[in-house]
Amino acid sequence: MTVAVSTPCTRRVSSVCLALFGLVLGGATQAQGVAFVSSEKDNTLTVLDLKTQAVTGTVATCKRPRHMALTPDGKRLLVACGDSGEADIIDLATRKSVGKIPLGEDPEAFDLSPDGKTLYVSNEEDGELGVVDIASGKRTKGIEVGKEPEGVLASRDGKTVYVTSEVASLVHVIDTATGKVTKNIKGGKRPRRFAMTPDGSQLWVTNELGASVSIISTKDHKVIDTIKFAVKGAREADITPVGITMTADGKQAFVALGKANHVAFVDVASRKTTQLVLAGKRAWGVGLNKAQDRLYVVNGLSDDLTIVDVAAAKAIKTVPVGRVPYGVLVVE
Repeated sequence: MTVAVSTPCTRRVSSVCLALFGLVLGGATQAQGVAFVSSEKDNTLTVLDLKTQAVTGTVATCKRPRHMALTPDGKRLLVACGDSGEADIIDLATRKSVGKIPLGEDPEAFDLSPDGKTLYVSNEEDGELGVVDIASGKRTKGIEVGKEPEGVLASRDGKTVYVTSEVASLVHVIDTATGKVTKNIKGGKRPRRFAMTPDGSQLWVTNELGASVSIISTKDHKVIDTIKFAVKGAREADITPVGITMTADGKQAFVALGKANHVAFVDVASRKTTQLVLAGKRAWGVGLNKAQDRLYVVNGLSDDLTIVDVAAAKAIKTVPVGRVPYGVLVVE
């Protein structure tokens, strides 16, 4: 791991040095009430104040930032950078980089094990799921999956990791203890991202070229239903679902429909689309605030973020957020 700030450590971070980071950051005050938006072309994270709905600044990061996630303690943000082949570690209190973790070639999306000790990352060029030990900052294993892996999701018990393969149109089920693929699930065309129901019984997968979401039972890893999307005036080929998120109670899902420039509100119980809300060009990533009353939609081709009133199912503001925004992460 390469240190990005002045510390008593050497440029190669040891587990002792990481322990020091943990002690230092453990007493820090984390950021409150903001959304971070990764901008692939600007190599920055745009910071949006949730209360004022205004951009307050940017955070410099590595090259071509994409997927983001919080560490389990909520004090640091990890961002995968496709052109740097690494994850940048951002201290939320200072909004500065405090280290970097090598991730391998062309990292796309990632997830952390529930204990925060292991990072699982999709490496598109290698067709692998990379396994990275956080303490040492080393990539310990590469698990072969289908071509162009993308979405990654670790189960709540940490025993299973799910990975999508865009080219093979498969969801791979991986046993974390053995590092082996235990099942390949055939779903829709070009699967991208995941959402898990709060009870862990269903895995929802967006299919970019299938204009749909596949619903997989985690009990037997079979597809139990498919939700098809339709937008008035849009061709099916232009309905390209990618980003997905669910409310904390698991009653409602939100799916960004890509080139259709809309986000779909889906009732989870009935598996029906209840509302379609117009966003910007190529609605891509989605995120919810803690109160679940605001949805944030990243628009990759109009370089902005749409703020949606969930109860009214209506866009209330559009905010410029840098060139080719990719994902959004809400921190409260």
